Amino acid sequence: MNITMNTIARFGLKAPEILLPRAGIDLEAWAVIACDQYTQDRAYWEQAATARQGKPSTLSLILPEVYLEDDGTNGAIPAAARIEHIHRAMKRCLAEGVFAAPFTGMVYVERETAYGRCRAGLVAAIDLEAYDWKPGSAALIRATEATVPARLPPRMNIRRGAPLELPHIMLLVNDPKKHLVEAAGREAKTRSPLYDTPLMPDAGRVTGWQVRGDAAFNALAGALADIERENTAANGDVFLFAVGDGNHSLASAKAIWEEYKPHLPAAERGQHPARYALAEIVNIYDEGLTFEPIHRVVFNAERHSLAKALENAVNITQDGPALRVSAKNAELAVSSFQPALDAYLSSHPECAADYIHGEDEVLRLVQKPGTVGFILPPIAKESFFSTIAVKGTLPRKSFSMGEASEKRFYLECRTLF
Repeated sequence: MNITMNTIARFGLKAPEILLPRAGIDLEAWAVIACDQYTQDRAYWEQAATARQGKPSTLSLILPEVYLEDDGTNGAIPAAARIEHIHRAMKRCLAEGVFAAPFTGMVYVERETAYGRCRAGLVAAIDLEAYDWKPGSAALIRATEATVPARLPPRMNIRRGAPLELPHIMLLVNDPKKHLVEAAGREAKTRSPLYDTPLMPDAGRVTGWQVRGDAAFNALAGALADIERENTAANGDVFLFAVGDGNHSLASAKAIWEEYKPHLPAAERGQHPARYALAEIVNIYDEGLTFEPIHRVVFNAERHSLAKALENAVNITQDGPALRVSAKNAELAVSSFQPALDAYLSSHPECAADYIHGEDEVLRLVQKPGTVGFILPPIAKESFFSTIAVKGTLPRKSFSMGEASEKRFYLECRTLF
């Protein structure tokens, strides 16, 4: 049987029409890191704008979240005005020949980071009908962290009516045998790259190859069928992809599609671009993908009583001036620890918690009297999907996929509205 790229639709995937900058565009200036990074560092984004002055750049096509709450006071540009500028810039890119001719296919990506790691990915379109962020979902594509509905409207405003889409969403696939992304890469790398560029500032390098043709999509469909069999629960539910980065951006895309869908004739709903969202698929077992725990510190707390309140949920041991947390069973420790901590905080309003990257910072903070630090264990990749399948989305601030500079950079685009 000849399996074409259309067959992958039952797995929630589609080969989109991808736009890349034409020859002669400075890709180092074009590519910009995900908008949800450096959210407390306006200087980073100001420096990025200065470095790209006068050059085509995805920076003009996104809204860094550091500016998301700006209301026009103190000389700041209101977020609403920035969104208008973004939509106009998208139209200019399409009208002024910034892009080469589109191609239908996917892109296999290799991302070298400044930390000496290399991560592989597959850029594709996902069907928003196959995705659901709500707790308890049995969709093919599921959220990993609790989605806060109040955070969706400003992100929806960016996508609503946007001529272009740029992806910073990363999906995880549970593929220990490396059937999907890595196999697609071996075939794609028999051809010359579509692009190869350093990333600024000090963020490594990215190279992309086109995935195309019946043979490639035949192999993708076969790999997805294997992964489907290996990720089917006893009740028949299939859990193919978990949202690793960009949970709220993907939820916003879903909300815009649900908003727009009723206005389309039924015959047009299957192929409308708004039904899909670009994302990069990454194998959770990729050696270049690191999961960093996010630790907790609690202020104005008494160590003994706090530890006692949590010991039914997790194992807690003394480790120098901090407390080390481990799971009581095979699930992820944070999925039991955070609800217990939330319950304690709700009954002790004098206490406050913060989320900390890096053990050294925890150890620095616990030197202050009344501060209790909890060091959480690394995320166990082998129990990641099973925990979400059984318990639903993880608590907020459960993990970080690598360091900030290792996040996805915008490069590929797709027409949207």
